[in-house]
Amino acid sequence: MAIRVMLVDDQELLRTGFRMVLQAQPDIDVVAEAGDGAQALEVLRSTAVDVILMDVRMPRMDGVEATRRICATEGPDVLPLAQRPGVLILTTFDLDEYAFAALKAGAGGFLLKDVPSTELLSAIRAVHSGDAVVAPSTTRRLLDRFAPLLPSERRSEPEGMERLTEREREVMMLVAQGLSNGEIAERLFLSEATVKTHVGRILTKLSLRDRVQIVVLAYESGLVRARGV
Repeated sequence: MAIRVMLVDDQELLRTGFRMVLQAQPDIDVVAEAGDGAQALEVLRSTAVDVILMDVRMPRMDGVEATRRICATEGPDVLPLAQRPGVLILTTFDLDEYAFAALKAGAGGFLLKDVPSTELLSAIRAVHSGDAVVAPSTTRRLLDRFAPLLPSERRSEPEGMERLTEREREVMMLVAQGLSNGEIAERLFLSEATVKTHVGRILTKLSLRDRVQIVVLAYESGLVRARGV
């Protein structure tokens, strides 16, 4: 079955451009469009979607609030897990505070709007498979940029940390420092497949959605400190 995509952007011209690129792919189908976050939520009530390409700065309801509602795990309008689409944020600037907030809200990652079409397509497929698509270097820059918003002192360990093995803790800290699976594998003398397995177990034990949330949790709890703090 093709990956069902919804485009959410207040600029119709941009939606048209993205739609042309995506519809040319045999495994991707643009099933819906919306001009803002509020309209996107309305569309989701009647349309099954796998991945949402979400702009952040829009009228009525921005992409951050829309992402927060789509990814919510409790409340009156919570989507069943099986029906909850992955959210891929599209932004103009790589150090956009809105993008950072959207990652905290549950987005699977973000891309710049001028991303090459091949990277956009790969990102959609990655989010659909449950992976995060924020480049490690970009994740690090985001967290360093917003270090003042993060705690200056270590808080109590996040719930579930006691269930992690020593190796899983090592992997978690390296993920939070912005290392890719390949870099972690090289650092710990493991195979990439083994690192991927450890990351999956960390996600399960800490009830997290993807590696982006691992990074945010580690910084917010003070387990890892941003540079310059």
